[in-house]
Amino acid sequence: MEKQLQDRIAIVTGGAQGLGQAICLRLAREGCHVVVADVQKEKAQETARMIMTDTGSRALALKVDVTDEHQVEQMVGQTVKEFGRLDILVANAGILIAEEITEFPAEKWRAVMMVNLFGYFLTAKHAARVMKAQRKGVIIEINSKSGKKGSFKNSAYAASKFGGIGLTQSIALELAEHGVRVNAVCPGNLLDSPLWTEGPNSLFKQYARKWGITEEEVRKKYIDQVPMKRPCTYEDVCNVVVFLASDQSSYMTGQAINVTGGQEMR
Repeated sequence: MEKQLQDRIAIVTGGAQGLGQAICLRLAREGCHVVVADVQKEKAQETARMIMTDTGSRALALKVDVTDEHQVEQMVGQTVKEFGRLDILVANAGILIAEEITEFPAEKWRAVMMVNLFGYFLTAKHAARVMKAQRKGVIIEINSKSGKKGSFKNSAYAASKFGGIGLTQSIALELAEHGVRVNAVCPGNLLDSPLWTEGPNSLFKQYARKWGITEEEVRKKYIDQVPMKRPCTYEDVCNVVVFLASDQSSYMTGQAINVTGGQEMR
């Protein structure tokens, strides 16, 4: 049986680990050839090897800082040179730095905006140039439930994600007549991802210290906020990414789809 995305060409930024890696592998299993773009070159190469070994799809690993326009332009150019076209862009690269507004260092606030919003703009800009000429393509931003509702002591991240939805809607309007669709996916808390679980500054450890409770209690607190009483998983997000990348969503553009177990409904 032919796969949903057979022989389509995809770029995934921030594709070396975590959710980005899961998206790369899932797109490859659906038939895509994948460009794994990340600032971490070795991890991107490891993900590319996994793709080729596990799925038989072709993969290319590129070291890319999405805030550098020259690097982004080169990434898109190399993709087209290697594969002949670009069908799917998943703008997944992102960072999270949370501070109280009165103490938030300006350079850290700016860094979040640069990666999450300016980086999305640059990747969409250069992908759109190729896709407009093809008169076909899909751009998907990995956003957040924080793009729909303010986030406590997390102003930079929420601002960047609100901006991402505005950018998604605006370029969707621009590109619709050229056959290019632009949508966003807004996941809930990925409680089993490295951001939450790994290292001395994992979110679980940070919140446990801040609130004087155990990491298990932090986890329960977050799960209790979800009507479906479970965390968001990579598979939950990947299912929606594949749908938006496929022809099944051919009449959808400018949307920001919640994948939050009912936690966010706007």
